[in-house]
Amino acid sequence: MVDKYAVLGNPIAHSKSPLIHEAFAKQTLQDLRYEPILVPLDGFATTVQDLIAKGYKGVNVTVPFKFEAYTLADERSIRASSAGAANTLIFDGQHIEADNTDGAGLVRDIEQNLALTLSGKRVLLLGAGGAAEGVLQPILAANPALLVIANRTLDKALAMSSKAAASKMASSVIKVTGCAFSDLQGQQFDVVINATSAGLTDTALPIPDTIFSEGCLAYDMMYGRETPFMAQARANGARVADGLGMLVEQAAEAFYLWRGVRPQTQPVIAMIRAL
Repeated sequence: MVDKYAVLGNPIAHSKSPLIHEAFAKQTLQDLRYEPILVPLDGFATTVQDLIAKGYKGVNVTVPFKFEAYTLADERSIRASSAGAANTLIFDGQHIEADNTDGAGLVRDIEQNLALTLSGKRVLLLGAGGAAEGVLQPILAANPALLVIANRTLDKALAMSSKAAASKMASSVIKVTGCAFSDLQGQQFDVVINATSAGLTDTALPIPDTIFSEGCLAYDMMYGRETPFMAQARANGARVADGLGMLVEQAAEAFYLWRGVRPQTQPVIAMIRAL
């Protein structure tokens, strides 16, 4: 029998995951089927149990079910526990293991595809919501010299930076702080990562032009459009990247967890980019 996988979400028709995993399977000669499944907003747990009964080996999980996927699991990885959310479930009989591959995908895209090592860098993470939580632990594991978490609401930024320090995600030599966007004046960074949803509404962030140091990488986790953040960064001399590489790299990490094979991602990034 062909091993079966799926991506679960609501909405789901826009998902690139089936294309990506089909390309991975073809490249690595893995015999599997991967499909998108629209899940009723109140039907996530029922859908997962139904898929397990049908012999599925695992699923990817997208909005709005990442938190529910985390709570449903019997076992959770450090990455999932750090994020409090899961985007990948692995089924072993009735046993459900949860992981979160978003942060690993982000770091791998920056360090391998964009050839910028995060170790020793000054990193600014914009936003303190679920997307930021999902990438926090892998960013800290990459050993930057400084991580500043900035958010519209100061309390959320401070809570997230305190959690990172208290959980020992960061080594003692990494300085982790939280601030409001208005506190960024006078600070400069080597890497600026936009984990806010501002790009969905073409909203400009209230951040100063001066945060982008010479040679800075400005990375927007959104993909498929030029966001106001990307335009601002480009106008101030930053090197700009969108989140398509992160999308493909997080999928590759999930594929590796399921199949034990790590696919080549750059041909798949190029394929999706050309669509």
